[in-house]
Amino acid sequence: MASPIRLLVVEDNARLRPALAQGLEATGAVRVVHACAGGEEALEFCLAQRVDAVLMDVQLAGKLNGIEAAAAIRREHPRLPVVFYSIQDDDEYYRAFRRCGILTHFAYVRKSNYLLPAMLVPLLRDALAGRSFIDLDIASRVQEVRLRDEHDPMALLEPAEQAVARLLAQGKTNEQIAALLGFHDKRTISRVNGQIYAAWGLTATATDEKVARTRAALIAGAGRLIRWDDGGNPLVLDDREEWVPWT
Repeated sequence: MASPIRLLVVEDNARLRPALAQGLEATGAVRVVHACAGGEEALEFCLAQRVDAVLMDVQLAGKLNGIEAAAAIRREHPRLPVVFYSIQDDDEYYRAFRRCGILTHFAYVRKSNYLLPAMLVPLLRDALAGRSFIDLDIASRVQEVRLRDEHDPMALLEPAEQAVARLLAQGKTNEQIAALLGFHDKRTISRVNGQIYAAWGLTATATDEKVARTRAALIAGAGRLIRWDDGGNPLVLDDREEWVPWT
């Protein structure tokens, strides 16, 4: 008989967490070695103790959501199997999932569809075996958010960053932007600019800040994401989702 899966359960609902742990252990296939509410505690536990897999809610208490916590854990324990589940339908979670780079040894499912322990155990076993599974509607939402973000660069920015980007497109200096937006320190604008460049993929293609700033202003003014090839030629997405020269 196979040994029980040593499982870490990360669930911020204080009533559901012990019930879920008890139900999983009742299957005989799982031993819950720890259960907690937040991603930070989950990371700390995984650094100190061995687990075979993690069952992770996407919305958690603390600064890290479940996807960010899993990515942090897998930096230390590559390809540690993780099963995500969630009732959330927030675009930001799908962005986090797309950015995290988790491609194997995982599942991402709707909590409402897979809350029964007997349904979670096969997902855990598949993740342990290296297989991956994602709900079709979640996969569709991830793709929907990706396409919308690539056509709307402002969707990749936080509100304060959006305001700065719009003023960049008007040719404002950092001092002018700081004054208009009420920042006490103009150096804050430089830091915000850096976040904008990173979100729009400009840090990898622009060799200096002036080039990145000019390209950011072009993107903000055009209202669409633009990429530049190694020759400095601008590219945009066409209706077939292919990168083509921008004219």
